Amino acid sequence: MLKHQELVPLEPASPVRVNHSPYSVVNLEPQGAPSYSELRAYWQVLVKHLGTILTVAFVITVLVAIASFKMRPVYQATARVEVEAEAPQIQSLNDLDRSFPSDQSFLRTQVKVLESDNLAWRTIQQLGLAENPDFAPPDFRREQQLAGSAAAAPTRLISEFKARLQVELVRDSRLIEISFDSTDPKLAVQVANALVSNYTEYNFHKRYDATRQASGWMEQQLDELKAKVENSQQALVDYEREHAIVNVSEKQNVVEQRLADLSRDLTNAQSDRMQKESLHELVKSNETQVAFIAQNDLLQRLEEKYADLNGQYIDALGQYGPNFPKVMRLRSQVNEILAIIDRERKRIVGRIHNDYVAALGREKLLSGAVYREKSEIGTLNQLLIQHNILKREFETNQQLYENLLQRLKDATVSAGLRATNIHIVDSALPPSLPVRPKKLLNILLGMVGGLILGIVIAFIKEGLDDSIKTPEDLEAFLATPALAVIPPALAPPGRLNWLRIRRERDSAPDEVAELAVLRQPGSALAESYRSLRTSILLSAAPQPPQALLVTSAHPKEGKSCTSLNLAVALAQRGNRVVIIDSDLRKPRIGPALGLSDEKGLSTLLAGTHTLDEALQQV
Repeated sequence: MLKHQELVPLEPASPVRVNHSPYSVVNLEPQGAPSYSELRAYWQVLVKHLGTILTVAFVITVLVAIASFKMRPVYQATARVEVEAEAPQIQSLNDLDRSFPSDQSFLRTQVKVLESDNLAWRTIQQLGLAENPDFAPPDFRREQQLAGSAAAAPTRLISEFKARLQVELVRDSRLIEISFDSTDPKLAVQVANALVSNYTEYNFHKRYDATRQASGWMEQQLDELKAKVENSQQALVDYEREHAIVNVSEKQNVVEQRLADLSRDLTNAQSDRMQKESLHELVKSNETQVAFIAQNDLLQRLEEKYADLNGQYIDALGQYGPNFPKVMRLRSQVNEILAIIDRERKRIVGRIHNDYVAALGREKLLSGAVYREKSEIGTLNQLLIQHNILKREFETNQQLYENLLQRLKDATVSAGLRATNIHIVDSALPPSLPVRPKKLLNILLGMVGGLILGIVIAFIKEGLDDSIKTPEDLEAFLATPALAVIPPALAPPGRLNWLRIRRERDSAPDEVAELAVLRQPGSALAESYRSLRTSILLSAAPQPPQALLVTSAHPKEGKSCTSLNLAVALAQRGNRVVIIDSDLRKPRIGPALGLSDEKGLSTLLAGTHTLDEALQQV
């Protein structure tokens, strides 16, 4: 072996653990991977606890099915009525301020009337439901027999009645559906039809009585409202004549629009001033970072050129001395670059200061303009306050007078009418099938609920699992930082498909991964090995480790790939590297580098070859 090819002997030194790196772990997973990785993790949790999920779903489904088949069938009878909208009748002075209700509000009111306690009690008394065993609860009947009277029990009967009653407004229509549930289909039909009949009678009496009462006192209010209308109109005309008010709404709109435009410009000016003030303060506090803060390409290039020339100058100064012509020329260039950088920095700082001063002045001008516009609007609004009050009073009185006059005419016409606005569309008929329990639906809901509960239990069990799953878990468990994270060699860009990775690992050759630094230097895998090289070199500063052992607990975990790529990365840095393949069963270093396996560590230990003969240079 030539002298310059001899191995450099290792200096004795205390062993240093390379895993106490002060630098953070470099994770080179693809940027789009986390979402797919999380979905894969969720899927693996579901597959892992599939037995638990199916067991919980089966138990819940069986329990729901048993409960559904044991329930007593309940029948529902439904009647439909059409309710026509009507204008409210005036019954007192307070009704003068009441507006016409919307159609939907009126219909919702009718739904509440059908659900009222009054109609419920009428129906209970009419059908004798307190004595019916299919309606009255067994405990209530026993209490009634002991007491001898049902006079003290209407509240409980009404509650039982309303619990079985359903009143629904059909969407986008004037139809109301009245349904009653009972274990006896005939009783359900009787209650639904009786409730509709009582509701129709109640509505007729209410309208007739309201019409008769409204006509008696509305005429007395017309004269008073007429006088109020005349007085308010005269007060409005006198105020307009006194203050010369003629159509000021257009002027007010113009002033308000101008104020809005100035306020928007002031907001933009304040934002611009704060931005330039922040930039000015940053530059003022750290002028050495002007190029980075101001994003000046010229200054950045000058600083880069200065760093390059300064490096060349330091190298030449250490090699040739201060009086060498090249050193003197480099020193002159360095000084010249420094002068240019200083001038450029001062120019940028001055420009930033001028921009800040200009923005501050613009903000002050806009603030003054906004203040003046606000003062003008305030003056105009003060003038219009009393005018608007008088105008609203006149319009209100006039509207009240017209409404009252129209209602009086309508009440006079409709006083003798006895028509009702309730029309029965469908009477209740005996139901042929029960509405409860819906056995199939209950079983399906139980199955879905069981699956959801099983999934929740599965994730709870997984959350209580403290096994190691990520590099962060491993660092926390061992209290030792990792040097780097090596991504999967065959992962498609943008996502991690674990089934595809497993198939490719089983079928694809290993040459690409074993020499990724050399054959694919721009890949994420190659960059991760270069990061591993940097972490190792900086882990035991100032003296990097001279010997590294790469091992693992199981085969095919990447010992050969890591050793080869790390060796290539160190060799690219200019270091001389020796790889010793100690895997005597399945060596991969030699085949990956295209070297002969006739000599190596085993022949060296057996004495067949010397160290010089066993070494093979690549």
